[in-house]
Amino acid sequence: MTTTNNAQRRLLLQAAAGIGAAGQFGLGNAAAAALAPAASGKPGDFDFLSGEWTIHHKQLKEKHWDSFDGEATVVGMLGGLASVEELRIPARHFSGMGLRILDVEKKLWADHWCNRKNGVLNPASWGSFSNGVGTWDSADVEEGKPVITRGVWDRIGANSCRWYQAVSRDGGANWEENWIMDWQRAAIRLP
Repeated sequence: MTTTNNAQRRLLLQAAAGIGAAGQFGLGNAAAAALAPAASGKPGDFDFLSGEWTIHHKQLKEKHWDSFDGEATVVGMLGGLASVEELRIPARHFSGMGLRILDVEKKLWADHWCNRKNGVLNPASWGSFSNGVGTWDSADVEEGKPVITRGVWDRIGANSCRWYQAVSRDGGANWEENWIMDWQRAAIRLP
């Protein structure tokens, strides 16, 4: 591994340790859990995502679907307890980072997001995989009303997977998808 990669890895691990030290890994606020996730997380759940990817995005904007392409590099760390994703959308000058860390005791994955625009690591949504599908819910507010935002990993295979986001405005009875990402493996998996 190069010196640059070692330095990047150290910075990521330090950032993760800082989050944990700040107490952001506890479930804390009951509203943040939205719908209680299944406590089934285990090391290696995100191993399928390690590697280089091309991604076709579809995002719902004002009742119309906008399509665009992106790419990602994902690295697994800490023996399957962490997964770091760098998402890039060159045509839109956008990039962001997903940081997923398993709370071994609670058997839940914390999924954080940070984008290049503001550099702020958002509070985690919490979830896990069950029957090959990973679900993460978080409480949010839309136009002053409570909503649940759900992120789902499904259709997981050796060379493809899908992530989508949906919103429920009625406590989880109905869901509206608003972002779909179809992932295709672009290169050999990273260790």
